[in-house]
Amino acid sequence: MKTALITGVTGQDGAYLSKKLLDEGYKVIGLTRSYNSINTKRLSFLGIFDSVEMKEVDLMDFTSVLKVIENFNPSVIYNLSAQSSVALSFEQPIGTVNYNIMSVLNILEVIRLVNPLIRFYQASSSEIFGNVITEFPITELTPHRPASPYAVSKSTAYWLTVNYRNSYGLYACSGILFNHESPMRSGNFFVKKVIDSAIEILRNKRSTLEVGNLEVKRDFGYSPDYMEAVYLMMQQPNNLVDDYVICSGRSISLKQLVDHVFNYLNIPLKKIIVKKELFRPNEIFDIYGDSSKAKKALGWVYDKDFFQVLESIIDQSIDISNK
Repeated sequence: MKTALITGVTGQDGAYLSKKLLDEGYKVIGLTRSYNSINTKRLSFLGIFDSVEMKEVDLMDFTSVLKVIENFNPSVIYNLSAQSSVALSFEQPIGTVNYNIMSVLNILEVIRLVNPLIRFYQASSSEIFGNVITEFPITELTPHRPASPYAVSKSTAYWLTVNYRNSYGLYACSGILFNHESPMRSGNFFVKKVIDSAIEILRNKRSTLEVGNLEVKRDFGYSPDYMEAVYLMMQQPNNLVDDYVICSGRSISLKQLVDHVFNYLNIPLKKIIVKKELFRPNEIFDIYGDSSKAKKALGWVYDKDFFQVLESIIDQSIDISNK
């Protein structure tokens, strides 16, 4: 049985990826920062918590990373762990940059020293491209112009992964994923925050939703399908290892998104309050990508309309909140 190590296993993507790997016959080891703070609800929701072996590891500590990789000798490592809030990265730039870079470097260096045959996946982000003005749609060749401490850290981690692939011959690849959502998205991410807040308004638990700049546009997709692409990236022949943009191919404004949620739940739009204080100091105003390379090379298929995905997430979120 092949063994997979997944960092960030308790998050949205970690849960869906764990389910995929278990279905494909892998033994899944989930790495967590602390047993005391394990959030099991996503793995439990998918019915797989008992099938994932949890191991406490500090990714900032080289020795801890060395021991866990030597102990389990996995065939693949998926690094999904990160300080992933763009907004928080402006408040905590040092912590964000330190963690998102050093955790990746520690894993790559251990792989190089212990077993260069271990395959490595780095969860990258569309945020690395920053403020693209004329080069739409974004592809793997679009220059990086990171516009936040989070994006800077992710761009650095991306180039570290490329460097270890080119310099040491590792099977190391990055998935450059655009926004991807599900009912299991953390509440600090915009789409889930809007949905959860709208449900609370519907139940008279709050009166309004305060938001930042709604003219911003993003490329949104569905997490389980994006994890399918991530899995396919790690199944290629050694000589074809590469990085891929994973996206829907179109952008929608946050105003369209919020209005759709409120209209779907029959909530008056006047309950949406735009506050200048919530605007980001350095905002990306529009971004969408082209995943043609992934579709051609990996055989990945994605054709979902995000507004239909959004309605499904709303319905599932209501069901989850009723339990």
